[in-house]
Amino acid sequence: MKPPDFRVAGHYCRRVMWLLLALCCLAVPSLSYAAAGSLDLTRSIAGVLSVAIFVLAYALVMAEELLHMRKSKPVLVAAGLIWALVAWVYVQAGLPQEAETAFRETLLEYTELLLFLLVAMTYINAMEERRVFDALRAWLVRKGFSYRTLFWITGILAFGISAIANNMTTAMLMCAVVLKVAEGDDRFISLCCINVVVAANAGGAFSPFGDITTLMVWQAGQVAFGDFFQLLVPSIVNFMVPAVIMSCFIRNRKPAALSENVWLKRGARRIVVLFLITVAISVLCHSVLHLPPAMGMMFGLGLLQFFGYYLRRSLPRSLERKRERYSRRGDWKKLEQLGSVVPFDIFSRIARSEWDTLLFFYGVVMCVGGLGFIGYLGLLSETLYGSWNPVWANVVLGLISAVVDNIPVMFAVLSMEPDMSLGNWLLITLTAGVGGSLLSMGSAAGVALMGQARGIYTFARHLRWAPAIMLGYIASILTHLWLNAGLF
Repeated sequence: MKPPDFRVAGHYCRRVMWLLLALCCLAVPSLSYAAAGSLDLTRSIAGVLSVAIFVLAYALVMAEELLHMRKSKPVLVAAGLIWALVAWVYVQAGLPQEAETAFRETLLEYTELLLFLLVAMTYINAMEERRVFDALRAWLVRKGFSYRTLFWITGILAFGISAIANNMTTAMLMCAVVLKVAEGDDRFISLCCINVVVAANAGGAFSPFGDITTLMVWQAGQVAFGDFFQLLVPSIVNFMVPAVIMSCFIRNRKPAALSENVWLKRGARRIVVLFLITVAISVLCHSVLHLPPAMGMMFGLGLLQFFGYYLRRSLPRSLERKRERYSRRGDWKKLEQLGSVVPFDIFSRIARSEWDTLLFFYGVVMCVGGLGFIGYLGLLSETLYGSWNPVWANVVLGLISAVVDNIPVMFAVLSMEPDMSLGNWLLITLTAGVGGSLLSMGSAAGVALMGQARGIYTFARHLRWAPAIMLGYIASILTHLWLNAGLF
């Protein structure tokens, strides 16, 4: 059995300490109380025990790499225990309906986000199965770009693609390109991975579809769809500042061009178009019809199912036409590939969604919702947004999101419902989105690349460039405060 890495263990212990420091303000006795429920449970045994359960669960989440235990497990158990404690207290007080209503409201918020994310993941998986991303990777590999050019191309593509696709999928695609082209040059691969993580997180910060946190803010109605794009320039600054610094340390060599040809599967381009149509319908549902965006996404899933049905029914005719065409041309390689063609199956794409992430999201939302119902979020809101300037509060929460996942941070802010200007809501969207770039463990993109480029892109190597990333973080905030001063 492999002995534990105590340096990694120490790192996770430090992360737990940061979490405890972030939560200690919940117990400050001088704060005024603003509970969501009718009972004050903040000083009760049930309340204190709920906080302890959440801290323990999140410590296990942050130790995922060390324990090799999926992050959804502890938060699912914690959510059940917290709500069981809350419900028991309310049942004893003769108010069972109040706890039930609060749980159902929190569950409804999660369900809307779940359906939205599930459809988005299904489309991304469908495009991956149709080899859209493989074709992009192969094109980059064939071009034989110089290392410095490849550094900038992968960063810019990660920034652009993550605005509409999952930032983890985007980062892994760009990492695959770098690993293929620069095999053996660990230093360059590490720099590219850091750049890709920063770019993917920055690209997701200015689009409602780019990150779960921006989607949460949009669905909560705090920021309109078009207003998110006022974060475009600050997001570019967040990406460009560390990228410029890191690019100065890249030797401008040119690797040998590699030959890799990838053919798109039938229907690939039409699925991309369907995805864009689905996004447009979702936006219109929310902005024109005032319905949840999830309705438009589920409508788009129906369109994808109909298209999948068409692909399956017309597959035999399509294969016959291609056999005749390739036979006339003498293209035996493509003829051989036709033998491995399988029908498109929409439900296999749904099954391949990131269920661990979706279940983790459920656990976090329900845990934070339970703590909010107990009254702790009212205390935290009073600490951050009552005693501090909202700008400083949002900057600090962005730094916390480098240690604690940005999903619970953003859900906590939305649950607090602080009275903030549009400029401050955009600021917390920006800081929560890009704050995770400060550490390799601070975002899903960073965690994924540590697994994909294991031993090359590491926590320590990312940490060396934290000062440059911090400069980008500060510069993006200052840019937002300057450009969008009229929104504060």
